[in-house]
Amino acid sequence: MIKNIQFIFVFLIALAAFSCSDSQRKLPYLGNKQVGENGDTVFHTIRDFKFVNQDNDTITNEAYKDKIYISDFFFTSCPTICPVMKTQMLRVYEKFKDNPQVGILSHTIDPRHDSVQVLKAYRDRLGIKGNMWQFVTGEQDDIYEIAQKFYMVSAMEDSAAKEEGGFVHSGAFILTDKQRHVRGMYDGTKEEEVTKLIKDIQLLLSEQP
Repeated sequence: MIKNIQFIFVFLIALAAFSCSDSQRKLPYLGNKQVGENGDTVFHTIRDFKFVNQDNDTITNEAYKDKIYISDFFFTSCPTICPVMKTQMLRVYEKFKDNPQVGILSHTIDPRHDSVQVLKAYRDRLGIKGNMWQFVTGEQDDIYEIAQKFYMVSAMEDSAAKEEGGFVHSGAFILTDKQRHVRGMYDGTKEEEVTKLIKDIQLLLSEQP
């Protein structure tokens, strides 16, 4: 009996220590850092952007003001990783669709094919409602630039990539905080990575006012 009590006591202490360490965990800031004029750290920041969504509405960075959001890059005719990515992103959507502090932003890398109408049909097939998850298109060079230089992922047209549908792109889900700093990257084709993303979103929500 005493040994059982001792075991339970040690277990509870270990559990409390783990919970405390997890609650105190901070997500890193990804990308290049610079020193500002006042000696403070200036973190890598997603630049201002302007795209068009599935409803033909203009979507800018202002739509994500005071929001944590998750970005990815895909195309609707993708024969390889995109369907898996969208299945996993649906998990994020279902978890946070009623939280006004969280958004999802999916950029097509094939704007010639993925018109507003195509994006809307694609979104409808996924069963997405409301404004939480936006699918956007725009100038191809603009999309590729923001992917490569700011979200720090690959996105390009490649005629040699026939099995991939003529495009090469990352399967990453990029977690961005309310100040547009990149705080995490996750393999959107792996369930365990997206589970970690969901936990990190919750951590980021508790971290920021």
